[in-house]
Amino acid sequence: MSIATGSSPDAAPGQTPEQEARRRRTVTWVVALSMVGLIFDGYDLVVYGTVVPLFLSDPTQIGPVSPAQAGALGSYALIGVLVGALAAGSVADIIGRRKVMLTAYAWFSIGMGVTALMNSTGGFGLMRFLTGIGVGALVATTGALVAEFAPPGKKNIANAITYAGVPIGSLMAALLAILLLEHIGWRGMFWIGALPIVTLLPLAFLKMPESPAWLASRGRHDEAQRSSERTGVPITTATSLAAADARRAPARERAGFAGLFGRQYVFPTVVLGLMSATGLVLVYLLNTWLPELMGRAGFSTKGSLAFLLVLNGGAAVGALISSRIADRFGPKPVIAASFSIGALAIITLTLDLPLGVLLAFIAVVGLGTSGTQILIYGFVSNYYRNNVRGAGVAWCAGFGRLGGIGGPLIGGFLIAAGLALENIFYVAAGLALFGVLLTLIVPVARRPVEVVTTPVEPSPGVGSGAR
Repeated sequence: MSIATGSSPDAAPGQTPEQEARRRRTVTWVVALSMVGLIFDGYDLVVYGTVVPLFLSDPTQIGPVSPAQAGALGSYALIGVLVGALAAGSVADIIGRRKVMLTAYAWFSIGMGVTALMNSTGGFGLMRFLTGIGVGALVATTGALVAEFAPPGKKNIANAITYAGVPIGSLMAALLAILLLEHIGWRGMFWIGALPIVTLLPLAFLKMPESPAWLASRGRHDEAQRSSERTGVPITTATSLAAADARRAPARERAGFAGLFGRQYVFPTVVLGLMSATGLVLVYLLNTWLPELMGRAGFSTKGSLAFLLVLNGGAAVGALISSRIADRFGPKPVIAASFSIGALAIITLTLDLPLGVLLAFIAVVGLGTSGTQILIYGFVSNYYRNNVRGAGVAWCAGFGRLGGIGGPLIGGFLIAAGLALENIFYVAAGLALFGVLLTLIVPVARRPVEVVTTPVEPSPGVGSGAR
C-alpha cells in the first residue's frame, strides 16, 4: 500500500489517495445533509410568522386569534427548541450524534405535518411546542457532528456552510409565502415543512455516518476503526499522557452536562452561553421588529420586508467569508470583530443615508448579528473535547434560545415605551458591544495533545458508503 504525501493540504499523514477521496466524499455528504436539515429548521422557525396575519384576520382557520395569543403561539416553538436542545446535548454525547439527528429529522417533520391538521389554537400551540423539541435537538447536535468530520483548518468554514442553512431556510419561508400562500393556504405551508421525512431522512439514513472520534471517545475502538475505514476519516485520540491524567482524575472526563459543568469548563460554559444568548437577542429582535422599525422610518411595507431579506442574505454570505478568516486566525478574535462591526453598522442606521447605502449597511448588520451567531456555533463546536461537545453545542443553542425568546419582547417593550427610533438602534448596538466583552473573556481552550491515527485500507468486502 503506497503512502500519499501532500495530496491535500488537510490530508492526514499517511493517507492514500483512495482514503483521502473517501474522506472528501464523507465530509461533503455530512456537510450537505446537515445544511439541508438546518434549511428546514430555519423554514420551521419562520413559517409561523408568514401565516400570523391570516390567523388574525380569519377565525375560521384555527379559531379566533388575538395579537396576544399570536405572540404566545409564536413563543411555544422557541420554548420547545430550548427544551429539545438541552435534552439532546447529553443524549447525543451518550448514544451518538447520528441517532439523535435522524430522530430529530423524523420528529420535526411529523410535527409539521400534524400541525397542518390542527383546527384549534390549543392543538396548534401544542404541536408548535412539540415540533420545536425536534428543531432544538437538531440545532444542538449538528454542530458537534460537523466539527468531528471537518478537516483541520476548515472547521469554521464547514460550520458556516452548515449553519448558513438557517438564514437560507428563513428566506425560503418568506419567498414561498409570497408565491404560494394564497394558493395552498397555511396548511400547505406547513406540509412543505414535513418533506424531510420522505426526502432528507432516507438519504441521511444511508449517508450520515457516526463520528469515529465520538466512538473512540466512548471506548468503542473497534467500531471507531470500522467507521474510519468506511469514511476515510482518521481517528483522533489523546496521547498516553493525557489518558493517564484522565485515569488519575476521572471526574474531569465525565460526559455530557456533567463534564460541561465540571471544574475545567464551568466558567467558559457560562460565558459562551451568555454570548449565544446575546447574539440571539439581536437576531430575534431585528428579525421580528426591523420591518416595523423601517416602516416607522417611512419605508413602504414591501420596502421594509426587503430589509429583512437583505439582513438574512448578509448573514449567510458574511458568515462564509468571516469563517475562512476564523480558520486562519482563530474564531475568538473574528467573533469579537464581527460583534464590533455589527454595533457600528447598527449605529449607521440612525443616519439619513441613500437607500442603496442603507441596504449595504443592513447586510453588514446581518453579518454582525445572525452571521456572528453562526460563528459562535462554530467556536463552541470546536471548543470542547469529544465527550462533552454535544452538551456544549446544546447549551449554546438551548440557553442562547432564552435570548431568542427575549429579543422580540425587548423590541416590543422599547417600542411600547415610545423610544425614538435611533435610541432603539443604540440599545441594539450596546448589546453587540456587550457581546464583544463576553467574547474577549472566554479562556483559551485547554486541550490534550492530539495524535492522528490513519485509517487502514479496508479489507475486501468493507463497503465505502458513509454510514
